[in-house]
Amino acid sequence: MQDSRILSSFHDVAGPASVLPLSQMPGHRRGGELVFQTCQLGVVLRAVLFVQAIVWVVALFGAQGILGWLERLAVLTAASLPSVLIWLLVTCALKRAIGRLPMPGQWAAGVVIGAVSAIYGCGLLTWTGLVSPAPWLASAASGALVSAVMVAGLVWRARAMAPAGTTARLAELQARIRPHFLFNSLNSAIALVRAEPAKAEALLEDLSELFRHALADTQEAVPLHQELALAEHYLAIEQVRFGERLRVEWNIDPKAGGARLPPLILQPLVENAVKHGVEPSPTGATVRITTQRRGSVVVIKVTNTVPAGSGAPGNGLAQDNVRQRLALLHDVQGRFQAALVDGVYQVRLEIPI
Repeated sequence: MQDSRILSSFHDVAGPASVLPLSQMPGHRRGGELVFQTCQLGVVLRAVLFVQAIVWVVALFGAQGILGWLERLAVLTAASLPSVLIWLLVTCALKRAIGRLPMPGQWAAGVVIGAVSAIYGCGLLTWTGLVSPAPWLASAASGALVSAVMVAGLVWRARAMAPAGTTARLAELQARIRPHFLFNSLNSAIALVRAEPAKAEALLEDLSELFRHALADTQEAVPLHQELALAEHYLAIEQVRFGERLRVEWNIDPKAGGARLPPLILQPLVENAVKHGVEPSPTGATVRITTQRRGSVVVIKVTNTVPAGSGAPGNGLAQDNVRQRLALLHDVQGRFQAALVDGVYQVRLEIPI
């Protein structure tokens, strides 16, 4: 199965179950919360844009016409941009040390670093002769105030991620571990017990491995090679059900195996490919899983042929789940795309490495 057209179209867009204690739930940290996730590209962009928006408004005060506003904007940007970048770099470098502090201590650290960074920016203006006399106190106060607002945003973001990650995981488990899947898998094993006991044993082993990972994995992120192994177990089970109707192709780049992604995120995509590609087709379908490392990005593709006359598969619940979990882990650096082109449905993920 060739997917060159899909590639070109995408390339253009740059129990009783055991109950886990709270300390083992996804997103939970022992001790202090890791609030200062300022190393992430999305956080950096939002912080710079937020400060720059403030600068644009402040520059309006006292400006005489558009030229006066542009002049004040240039001066304020020359002070604020280095300051916010220093604040981001320092909090990124010290995030784990700051994370060990109690929450009031983290707030204080962020505000103090902000005040010092603003004083540095004021010093730059004074040294270049753009400002005289130097407004040291005003700069420190404004830096502390803006830093307090950014810390508040980071605290809100850190606390929002934990329940969102837990809810997404529960929804994903409910969507994936469906009773009919277990029923069909066990029926396949029962049908093979007398005729082909070795195959029945292998199927039950694959099923056991799949559910072991699904019910026991509580990590925030897992390597890609682990997700691929889990998908292989799932496809081995479905191969017993569908036989020659399910044709699987693998194209795996060993260099991509270390990429980190949310646990149990690949298997629902593979399940969708089987459900909407193989099940409704009397002749079956081809499911292809491809991974490739491109510089600092790993591209993962799950494609399946679709019966003639079929539209885009499903109602998108599983895909929305995957998209949200990917955004929680990688923010703007993680990408999710899906499209149906010429009878081939492809889901494409981009993961930073």
